[in-house]
Amino acid sequence: MNIQFNTSHKLHLCKIPVLAIVLSILLMSLVSKRASAQDRPITLDEAIKLGIANSKNLKLAQSKIDEAVSQYNQVKDNVLPTGSVSLAYNRAEIPYNHLNFGKDGINLPSSANAYLGIASLNETIFAGGKLRYAQQSNQILTDISRLDADKDRDQITYEIISAYYNLYKVLQSQKVIKQNLETIDAQIHQSQRFFEQGLVTKNDVLRFQLQRSNVELTGIDLENNRKVINFDLNILLGLPETTQLSIAEINGSNTELAPLNNYIETALANRQEIKQLDLRDKYAETNIKNINANIKPTLAASLGGYYVDVSGNPIPKVGNFITPVTIGLTASWKFSNLWTNKNKVSEARIQRDEVAINKGIAIDNIKNEVNQNYHAYQTALDKIRLLQTSIEQAGENNNILASKYKSNIASATDRADAETLLYQAQINLELAKADAGLAYYTLLKSTGKLNK
Repeated sequence: MNIQFNTSHKLHLCKIPVLAIVLSILLMSLVSKRASAQDRPITLDEAIKLGIANSKNLKLAQSKIDEAVSQYNQVKDNVLPTGSVSLAYNRAEIPYNHLNFGKDGINLPSSANAYLGIASLNETIFAGGKLRYAQQSNQILTDISRLDADKDRDQITYEIISAYYNLYKVLQSQKVIKQNLETIDAQIHQSQRFFEQGLVTKNDVLRFQLQRSNVELTGIDLENNRKVINFDLNILLGLPETTQLSIAEINGSNTELAPLNNYIETALANRQEIKQLDLRDKYAETNIKNINANIKPTLAASLGGYYVDVSGNPIPKVGNFITPVTIGLTASWKFSNLWTNKNKVSEARIQRDEVAINKGIAIDNIKNEVNQNYHAYQTALDKIRLLQTSIEQAGENNNILASKYKSNIASATDRADAETLLYQAQINLELAKADAGLAYYTLLKSTGKLNK
């Protein structure tokens, strides 16, 4: 009995798994490269530049500025002369074309043709200054739109800074937790050894294990917060949503505070809200002048040319057409505005007074905001100094109890409590540093100097 193998088929079958393995390795390599490419360290300055460049809100604000500029240019065009040209053809059929005047009569043609061409140019010489006031008003509105864009830029910058610092706080807390878990693992290992030697009870071992579980729970909450903040920051920066951001070490701001009045004066000089209200006050004044211009007369000049051809042939022929040219000046005065305009002026003055009142309210609000942020930053700096002292004390206490625990003088509870105090002090210091940095930027924002 002869058994034959199909060697070519066997070779073909052998190639399939090899090919699959190669493809799998290549795919895993690509996925690995893609995953590593999504891990991105980023500085605060880089984050702000990315956020401003990719912000949809700022693009919308720029669109509003462009619209305001276009409207301003349209108003400027109103001072230019207006002109028009037209050509019309008319044909008249006259079925009853005889008129009787006693013995005599007039016989009209049964039909008639006419071409009428008109070219005109008109220029307003004087309109009480209304065109100039319209230009000024639209220029003011354009400047207000630009300040709106600056305010949006400050707000977006602050949102990026806030998210950046919040992510930093979470990442730093995760580092502390990792260090604490390593320390607790060493303590668990040591306590198990002591338990085997009969130096501590099983309850002592369980206390360290319980402490580790509590720390792990905190770590789970922090990781969830990190994912949420990381996702939000990616959206703000215009990055892929799966990008894992990492932040370099940053220090809490230690900028010395100047007197409070310095910050308040800076805010009143730089805040966009105050500048906008100043512009709205100018706009209200211009509006009053514009309304007062209604009682003034207007003067306009015109130039017109006419082409009248009564032949049916559209080609001009001498003797069949006339071309009168007119030059004129038109003066007009709507004197009824003398008694109908006063209430409009009163309304415009009330609107101007409202702007002044709103400016006073805005000044009070800005002063309160700067004062609150000033003391918040001052408090954050005080917390850092206090927490640095607390860490030194907690560290010394932890070292003492660690030595006592090794000598079987202190209990496992005392040892775990000392470790917890040190761990908490470390977290609190990192959070305080980040809070101080964010508080400083909050103070800058309230003074209008965040992007300056």
